[in-house]
Amino acid sequence: MSAPFRSAAEDAPWARALLALAAITIGVVILALPLAAVFTEALRRGWGVLWAALAEEDTLAAIRLTLIVAAITVPINTIGGLAACWAIAKHDFPGKRLLVVLVELPFSVSPVISGLVFVLIFGAQGWLGPWLQARDVQIIFALPGLVLATIFVTFPFVARTVLPLMQEQGREEEEAAATLGASGWQIFRRVTLPNIRWALLSGILLCNARAMGEFGAVSVVSGHVRGMTNTMPLHVEILYNEYQFAGAFAVAALLALLGLVTLAAKTLLERRGRHA
Repeated sequence: MSAPFRSAAEDAPWARALLALAAITIGVVILALPLAAVFTEALRRGWGVLWAALAEEDTLAAIRLTLIVAAITVPINTIGGLAACWAIAKHDFPGKRLLVVLVELPFSVSPVISGLVFVLIFGAQGWLGPWLQARDVQIIFALPGLVLATIFVTFPFVARTVLPLMQEQGREEEEAAATLGASGWQIFRRVTLPNIRWALLSGILLCNARAMGEFGAVSVVSGHVRGMTNTMPLHVEILYNEYQFAGAFAVAALLALLGLVTLAAKTLLERRGRHA
């Protein structure tokens, strides 16, 4: 008869210390140092140069476009992700496994490929291109294309954050509310939503951070029109390729700062959720 597995607490102290040291070292070298380098380079010439770089017209346009894309993408993915989670966790229906696969599909498809798919569908030579051109509707190289590409890439974040919690909670509370005569909306608003609110907010933050930092899919559908279709990540690339390092690192530092704020907010929400 084989011996039972040991718990982590039974490992030798030196083994636990070695594992912790290895994890911390990898985290510092791969994660912390690059971020520190970005902020250091952004501030190397002083705050005045940093603010001047961020105040340039093209940079402000990139920041504004990034925020607009995120403001459109996040609510759509929140609604879509909640609908998918509700259907998967609370109901049985034909095609349920297919819906799970569709929710996870963007994780397995390269963002560049997803951008090319939208070009194939909505581009000038695409399936719907002539029909759209005849009606003077522009998807690719315009805001709608950026939004569509970002929605595709970021769709799983809300769904995959909320779904495990909804599945763990089961259906008993919703079924009890239904037997008492509550409508579907009342059940969702008064029973389901309070139970998932912290996970939902965490998923929204992750979706927002990913939407603002998306590069691959947006790069394909944007056309890189400076001051019009360049988001912040695309603007960083252009500035860096033009050897405008001060501007490139200034925008990169702003993106990194937004990411760190998102991480801090997510950590606080997770702590609040554990104590709720």
